[in-house]
Amino acid sequence: MAGLLCGGLFVVSAANSEGTDLRPGRYTDLASLVKDEADQYAELEAERGRLDAQVKALAAATRDRQVARYHHRVEKLEDPAGLVPRSGPGLSITLSDAPEDLINSTTGDVNKLLVHQQDIQAVVNALWKGGATAVTIAGQRIVSTTGIKCEGNAVQLQGVPYPQPYVIEAVGEPGALLTAIEEDPYVAGYREDAANPDISVGWDLELETDVTAPAYEGLLDLSYAVPLVPASGS
Repeated sequence: MAGLLCGGLFVVSAANSEGTDLRPGRYTDLASLVKDEADQYAELEAERGRLDAQVKALAAATRDRQVARYHHRVEKLEDPAGLVPRSGPGLSITLSDAPEDLINSTTGDVNKLLVHQQDIQAVVNALWKGGATAVTIAGQRIVSTTGIKCEGNAVQLQGVPYPQPYVIEAVGEPGALLTAIEEDPYVAGYREDAANPDISVGWDLELETDVTAPAYEGLLDLSYAVPLVPASGS
């Protein structure tokens, strides 16, 4: 009977949460789950890479002139699309939640003590504004279709969770990147919180002589909404 009751409670909790955390904030220990999902993603990505290499080999063997022409056009677009590795000087920024003892002892809004997707997005946008030619988060290349989403105490990139601290690296002229970071109003607010001992979210910025941004290797298909066409006569 007790087992049936517990099972019922689990079902009710799952239905009420709708896939979200029932606890306030998002600070829970999901490190093991994050690692398992990341490992599964790495295995699938490796298989996708092998299949993609086979497709490219077959395409290269094609002698059709029109196919060759399209292949050449694709190659020219690979670099601006983030499909080619980039390296050079730049900077790295590390964002992290406040110390765990401060989070556990707070009686106020714990969300102020955590890194959120808008914090990461603000830093990335400032780096683009500063002329970055490539940006990575947790070593993953960021492209125009990259989605950043909070999930528990991790952030999802292309659907894969990565735990904090969040290391953001950019390739570009270090002085211009630094200026863009210092002049961004949202990032300035985050840095003020980092300097406030009652909040103490993590912030670390380092100028780098050599930053390597690997090529983006995720999915390239785009999903988008299509407007419904009204039925004739309606």
